[in-house]
Amino acid sequence: MQHTPEHFNSIQNGTLPGVLGLQVTAVGADGVRATMAITPAHMAPNGFLHAASIVTLADTCCGYGCMSQLPQGASGFTTVELKSNHLGTALEGSIECHARPVHLGRTTQVWDATVSVAGSGKTIALFRCTQMVLWPKA
Repeated sequence: MQHTPEHFNSIQNGTLPGVLGLQVTAVGADGVRATMAITPAHMAPNGFLHAASIVTLADTCCGYGCMSQLPQGASGFTTVELKSNHLGTALEGSIECHARPVHLGRTTQVWDATVSVAGSGKTIALFRCTQMVLWPKA
């Protein structure tokens, strides 16, 4: 299977990342990069960027990274833990994410992601997740 930005952008149509407008821009050994333009749908009722919008961007990048780095023979993965520290917000423009592998094991993967304001580099969230690698039943 080809793990390219085009592949990931096409499979997310009709799902949460697609609905929120996430666009994968790079997939490689150093991880996954994506952007998301901020629209009114990304905002919380208090007028700030909703934390779930940020987490969706980070978790999707880490998930696509995990998919691209699964060991041969694995059937998939599932997230078993995630943590997000929010350091700031953005009210307009776009946000971007860079997810990087920390641990690529046979049974688990750990990914870190940094979400920032596109163009300024201002970090607005730090994210970490652990994925369990799934194997076919014998």
